[in-house]
Amino acid sequence: MAMLKQHQLLCSLLCLVTLILSSGVLGRFVVEKSSISVLSPLSLRSKHDSAIGNFGVPDYGGFMVGSALFPDKGASGCQAFDGDKPFRSKSPRPAILLLDRGECYFALKVWNAQQAGAAAVLVVDTMDEPLITMDSPEASGDSDGYVEKITIPSALIEKSFGESLKQALKKGDDVVIKMDWRESMPHPDKRVEYELWTNSNDECGTRCDEQMSFVKNFKGHAQILEKGGFTMFTPHYITWYCPPAFILSNQCKSQCINHGRYCAPDPEQDFGEGYQGKDVVIENLRQLCVHRVGNESGRSWVWWDFVTDFHIRCSMKKKRYSKECAEEVLRSLDLPLDKIHKCMGDPEADVANEVLKAEQQLQIGRGSRGDVTILPTLVINNAQYRGKLERNAVLKAVCAGFKETTDPPICLSSDLETNECLERNGGCWQDKRSNVTACKDTFRGRICECPVVKGVQYRGDGYASCEAFGAARCSVSNGGCWSETRNGLTFSACSESLVSGCECPYGFKGNGRDTCEDYNECKDGTACQCDGCSCKNTWGGYECKCKGDLLYIKDQDTCIERNGSKFGWFVTVVIVAVVVGAGFAGYVFYKYRLRSYMDSEIMAIMSQYMPLDNHHNTEVSTETQPLRQGTSV
Repeated sequence: MAMLKQHQLLCSLLCLVTLILSSGVLGRFVVEKSSISVLSPLSLRSKHDSAIGNFGVPDYGGFMVGSALFPDKGASGCQAFDGDKPFRSKSPRPAILLLDRGECYFALKVWNAQQAGAAAVLVVDTMDEPLITMDSPEASGDSDGYVEKITIPSALIEKSFGESLKQALKKGDDVVIKMDWRESMPHPDKRVEYELWTNSNDECGTRCDEQMSFVKNFKGHAQILEKGGFTMFTPHYITWYCPPAFILSNQCKSQCINHGRYCAPDPEQDFGEGYQGKDVVIENLRQLCVHRVGNESGRSWVWWDFVTDFHIRCSMKKKRYSKECAEEVLRSLDLPLDKIHKCMGDPEADVANEVLKAEQQLQIGRGSRGDVTILPTLVINNAQYRGKLERNAVLKAVCAGFKETTDPPICLSSDLETNECLERNGGCWQDKRSNVTACKDTFRGRICECPVVKGVQYRGDGYASCEAFGAARCSVSNGGCWSETRNGLTFSACSESLVSGCECPYGFKGNGRDTCEDYNECKDGTACQCDGCSCKNTWGGYECKCKGDLLYIKDQDTCIERNGSKFGWFVTVVIVAVVVGAGFAGYVFYKYRLRSYMDSEIMAIMSQYMPLDNHHNTEVSTETQPLRQGTSV
C-alpha cells in the first residue's frame, strides 16, 4: 500500500509538472513536417504537408518519387502481408504504400510494410484533425525489437488527402507521389547548430539504450565536424521541479536537488532500493559542466569522450554509477576537477543552480522549435529531428543543414580517420616504456581496449590498467614488470612460471611492477650463519667469507680447511706413488705378455705357408738323386 501511494504521488507530481511545461502560455509541441507532391494524374497534381514519423530513416536533404499502392486486404497494416514481398515495385519507381490509421502502433504498420517490400509508408488519418507526430511504442515488449529495424521513411497525411489518393487508385490511375525532405531541415548559414536532449541514466529501457548507442557510434562524426568548425554542438538534459507543497516529502527529497528545484524520476521506479532520481540529476549536471569547461578550453568535443567512457565504466547496470567513478573518467581525459566542481555548485544549497536553471528554460519551445517532450531528442538548426537515432541517418540530417556547395568533406565520404589516440593517448592505458597502448582508433572514434601484442594478450579495463598474461608475456616489455641491469647482471620481476603478475626475484623486495630494491640479507642475519663467517651484501645477493684460510662452501653454508697437514700430504704422495708404480708395472707386464702372445701366433700362421729350413734341405737332396732305368716316376 505504501509503495502504491508513492507511485500515485510520483504520477501526480509528474502530471502537474507536465501540465505546467506544456501549457500554451509557456510553450508548445511542434510537428516536424515534410512536403508531398502528387505528380500524376494531372487531376490530383498538388502539394501537401505530412508529419514525419519519429522512427525509420527520413531522407533529410533528399526526395523520393514512387508509385502509390493500397492493399486489397489488411488496409490497417497491423498483420503481416501474405506473399513474398507483395509490394516490391515492378516498375523503376519504388512502391509507396498507403495504410489506414488505427488498430495498432504506427511503427508496427511501417514494419509490416517494410517486410512486404514497400520503400515508404503514408498513414492516412481517420479523422479531420491537425497532423500529429507518429511515435514508436514506449515499452520494449510491445515493439518486440522491430522498431530499431525499421529503415524506410514514413509520414502521416490528412484524411481528405489520403481518401483522394485511394479513390484514384481504385479507378486504376497510376498515382505518382514525390516525398520531399529537402526543406524539412533549415540551413540559415554555413554552420550547423545542433543539440541533443539526453539523460545520463542507462536503466530506462530501449530509449536509454538507443541514445547511448547513438552517442558511441556518432562520436567520430561529431568530433570531426566540431574540430573543423563546421558545427556547434550543445548537450541538454531535461529536469523537472517539485511543486512547493511537496518539497519536504520523501519522494521529492530522493528525486530532487537544490531544495526541490531540479528533479529526475527514480531509475528503478522504487524509492526503497537502487539509485535515486537526485543521483541522475547530479550526474546530468556534471556532464553539462564537462561540456562547459571543455568549451572554455577549446575542447568542446571532449563531452563525447566523457559520456561514452562514463557509460562503459560507470554504468548503473554494473553498480558503478558514482561520483568516484565519474572523477576517474575526468582524470583520464585530463579535465580539471576543480573547474568542474565550481561549475556544478552545491547540490544541497537552497538556491537556484545557474546551469540547471538555464536548462529548464531552454526545454520550453520558442520560435520555430517546439517543447522538448521526448527523450532522446535531436534538434538541428532549431528543428527537431524525426526518425531513427542512428549514426548515418543523423549525419545525413546534419549535412542537410548546410547550404548547397557548403557541405564539409565528411558529408561526401563515409571514410573517417579520427586519430584520437594521438592526443593524450585518447585517455586510455599506455605502457610508455614499450609504447604498448589500449587506444584503438576506429571510424566511430577511439575505444580503450587492452591489446594483443606479438601473441601476448593483455587484460584489464583498458582505461586505468592492462596486464599481460600467459607464458610468453615476459617477451613483451618484460611483461610490464620491473627489470634492471648493473655491472653485466640483469634481474627481472617477470617469471614465466607466473601466468600473470610481477614478483621481485630472490634478493629483492618491492611491488615487482615499478620497483624492486636490493634486500640486505646480511642485515637480518638470514645469510652466512656458519661459525666464523662474515657477510658482505651485494646487488641482488651476498658474499660469505670464512676466517683465516678456511674455504666457504655456499651449498652447505660451512667452512673447510683450504690447506691440509704435512703428514696428510706425505700419505697422499705415497698413495699416489704406489698407484702410479703399480700402474706402470702392470703396463710393462701387459706389453711383454702381449708381444710374446703375438709372436707365437704369427709363427704358427706363417708355418702353414712357408717350409722350415730342414724341410727345405730334405726336398732338395731328393730332387738331386739320378733316376734308375725302368723306374717310373
